[in-house]
Amino acid sequence: MPYTRADGASRLPGLVRPAAEALRRAGPAWLTVVASLLLSLLGVYAIDVAESVKPTVLPDLSPTALRQLLFVVVAIAASVAIALPNYRLFGYASWFLMAIGIALLVFLLVPFVPASIVRPRNGARGWIDLGPVDLQPSELVKIAYVLVLAWYLRFRSNYRTFRGLLPPAIITAIPVGLITLQPDLGTSMLFIPALFAVLVAAGAKLKHLVIIVLIAMMAAPAAYPLLKPHQKERIVGLLLQVEGDPRADLGINMQSVTAQRVVGAGGIAGAGNERARTLLHFNALPERHTDMVFAVICTRFGLLGGLATLGLYLMWAVGALLTSGLCREPFGRLVIVGLTGFLAAQVFVNVGMNVGILPIVGITLPYLSHGGSSMVMVWLMTGLVLNIALRRPKLTLRTSFEYADDE
Repeated sequence: MPYTRADGASRLPGLVRPAAEALRRAGPAWLTVVASLLLSLLGVYAIDVAESVKPTVLPDLSPTALRQLLFVVVAIAASVAIALPNYRLFGYASWFLMAIGIALLVFLLVPFVPASIVRPRNGARGWIDLGPVDLQPSELVKIAYVLVLAWYLRFRSNYRTFRGLLPPAIITAIPVGLITLQPDLGTSMLFIPALFAVLVAAGAKLKHLVIIVLIAMMAAPAAYPLLKPHQKERIVGLLLQVEGDPRADLGINMQSVTAQRVVGAGGIAGAGNERARTLLHFNALPERHTDMVFAVICTRFGLLGGLATLGLYLMWAVGALLTSGLCREPFGRLVIVGLTGFLAAQVFVNVGMNVGILPIVGITLPYLSHGGSSMVMVWLMTGLVLNIALRRPKLTLRTSFEYADDE
C-alpha cells in the first residue's frame, strides 16, 4: 500500500514505482502495445469464426485458433525480450542479422534442398520447415533491413543527391530480388514504401523521390513479361472485374469475388456470430484464416467492424510515430518510421485485396492472419517501438539528419 514520508509526500512501494516510471517514460508507445494486443485477440476470434461453424469459447476454440493463441503468447514473450536490451545494440548487430536473413533467403532458392525442409506453397519457396513450426525468412529480413537502413543513414547526408541514393537502393535490391525469385512479389514490394518512408524521415529531397517514382511507374509495364502465369492472371482478373466483365467471377478471380461477397453480407453492423460462421462455411472463402481474414471480420462485424479494425492500425501507427518524434536519436527515429512503413503498406495491400481494389498477391494482415513467423515478427516490431520509447537518449553529439530547405 502507498505510504507517506515524514514530509507528508506520498510515495509508491518499491515494486510499484519502477513500473509506474516505465509507464510514464513509454508515453504514446503504449498506444502501439494496446493496439497490438487488441488486434491479436481479434485475430484469434476471427480465425475461430472462419474455421468453426458452431460458436465456441476457450478452450473449445478451433485447433487453428488455439494454435494462433499460442503464437500470440510466444510473440508477446519475444516482444518483451527485445524490449529489454538497449535498442542501439541491435544497430551494431544489424549487418550481421541482415547477413543471416540473406543467407536464409538464398537457402530457400537452392534447388536440391529436400521438400521436407523447403516445401513450396502456392508455388512459392518461402518457408523452412522446423518441425512444429515453419520459419518464413522474409519476415526476419524485414526487421533486419530496417535496422541496417536506419544504421546506415543515421549520420549521413549523401542521400540528398541522386548518387547518394544508390547505396540505400542496393541495400533494398538484394532482399527484394531474392524474395521476388521465390516468387513472392507481394512481400518484396513492401520494401519500397518502407524505404521511401525512411528516406523522407531522414531528409531526402522529395523531388528526387518523385522522379524515381515516375520512372518506376513508366518502367513497370516492362516487367509484366517477367511475371509468373498466375501473377499475370490475377492482374488480368482485376482489370476484368473493374470493367464489369462477367468472366471476372471465374477462375483466378474467384477468391476475390467470394471475399467481396462475404464482406457485403456483413452489411453495416455485421451478420451475427452464428450467421457469419454459416456464411463463411457455405461460401468456402479460400485462405479465410490467412490472407482473407479481413473479409471474415467484415462479415462478422460489418462495415463498422472493418473501420474499427483499421482504427486499431491507425492507433498503432500514431503511437509509433509519436514515439519516433519524441526520440532525439536518429537511429531510433528511423527504425520506428521504417517499421511503420512496412506495417502500413502491408495493411493497405491486404485490405485492398479483400475489397477488390488490388490484385491478390498473397499478403497477410499483421496481427490478424494465422501464422507463427508473421505474428512473432510484428510483435518484435512492437517490442522495438517500446524499447526506443523507454530509452530517450540525450541529443547526440554528432549531427544527424537536420536540414534546411536547400535546393
